[in-house]
Amino acid sequence: MNNIKSKHMKELAEYKRQLWEKPILRNLFMELTLRCNENCIHCGSKCTSTGSEELPLSVWQDFLDKIARDFAGRLPMLSITGGEPLLRKDLFEIMGYAHSLGFRWGMTSNGTLIDGDIAHRLYECGMGTVSISIDGLRETHDSFRRTKGGYDAAMKGLNALISHGGFKHIQVTSVIHKQNIAELEELYEIMCGLDIDSWRVLNIEPIGRAKEHSELVLLPEDYRRMFEFIKDKRREGMPVLYGCTHYLGEKYEREVRDWYFLCNAGIYTASVMANGNIGTCLDIERRAETLQGNILTHDFTDVWNNGFEYFRSDLAQRNSKCSECSSREFCGGGSFHSWDYDRCEQQVCFKDILF
Repeated sequence: MNNIKSKHMKELAEYKRQLWEKPILRNLFMELTLRCNENCIHCGSKCTSTGSEELPLSVWQDFLDKIARDFAGRLPMLSITGGEPLLRKDLFEIMGYAHSLGFRWGMTSNGTLIDGDIAHRLYECGMGTVSISIDGLRETHDSFRRTKGGYDAAMKGLNALISHGGFKHIQVTSVIHKQNIAELEELYEIMCGLDIDSWRVLNIEPIGRAKEHSELVLLPEDYRRMFEFIKDKRREGMPVLYGCTHYLGEKYEREVRDWYFLCNAGIYTASVMANGNIGTCLDIERRAETLQGNILTHDFTDVWNNGFEYFRSDLAQRNSKCSECSSREFCGGGSFHSWDYDRCEQQVCFKDILF
C-alpha cells in the first residue's frame, strides 16, 4: 500500500510543479464582509460585530462579469465567506447575479441566521454547497465562539437547510482543540443523527486570534488520537474527513481524506477580500508577500496569470530544515496558511508526531 501511495504522491509532486507554470483557477473565494455576529476564539480574520470595509453590489457585479468573460468555459467555483456572509443584506442579489452568469457557488456560515425562509432564498439564488460550524457540544461550542445560545442557533440553521432539501452538499465543520477533543465520540453520535453529506474535522491552527490561546493547541498524543478517530470512522462508512491542510505521512495520507496533501494557494485557489484585495487562501496572513493587488486598481485575470510568485515555487527552499527533510518532495514545505513569514519556517509539522 505504501508503494502505491508513494507513487501517487510522486505524481502529484510533479503535477504541482506543472501548476506553478500553468495554474488553474478552480476555487475563487469571495469575502463579502468581515462583520460577524459571533466572536470566535480561533478566528483567522479577527472578525468583529462592527466595522468592515465592503465592496458595493455594483463592484461585485462588475467583477463577476469580468470573471465570467475571462474564464468562460471553465468558471471557478465561488466560495462565499466572511465574517458571516448573511450579514450582507444584498447577499441574495450578489449571488443571484452570480447564479445567472452560470457560476456554481457555496458558502461557509456559522448557521445562526438561517431559518426556513433564508434556506429557501439561498436555494433560489443557486447555492449548491454549504458548511456550518459546530465546534463541540453545546457548552463547549458556545464558549469557543463566545456566543450564548450559539450551538442551538447553529443546529437550528443546519436543520433548516436539511429540511429544505435540494442542496448538493451540506457539510459540518468542527475545529478540534484541547477543550473539545474529548467530545469527539459524542459529536460523532450527533453527526450520525443528521442527514449531512460530510463532517470535516480540523485542528486549531496558529492563525488570527488562535495565536493568543496556546492553551488550546493539541499535544502530539491529541493529534494521534484525532487522526486515528477519523481513520476509524471512515472505515465504518461515516463521511468524516480531515481538511486539506498539512502533510501527514504515508500512514495517514489518503486514509483521513479523499486524496493526498496539496496546498492549493495560488495554483488552484485565489480570493478577493472584503476591501477588494487579491489573495489566495483567506487563512493566509495578509502582508506584502501574500497580497497581490486590489480589484479596484488591478486586473484580476492579469494578476492570476502573472502574479502569485511566492506561491508558485518550492516553499521548502526557504528553510534549511525543510529543504533537507526526507519528506520534502511530498510536503513541499507544508501549508502557506501556517507558514511563519518572518522566520521563514513552518509552524505546523507532523513529522516526529505522526511519522
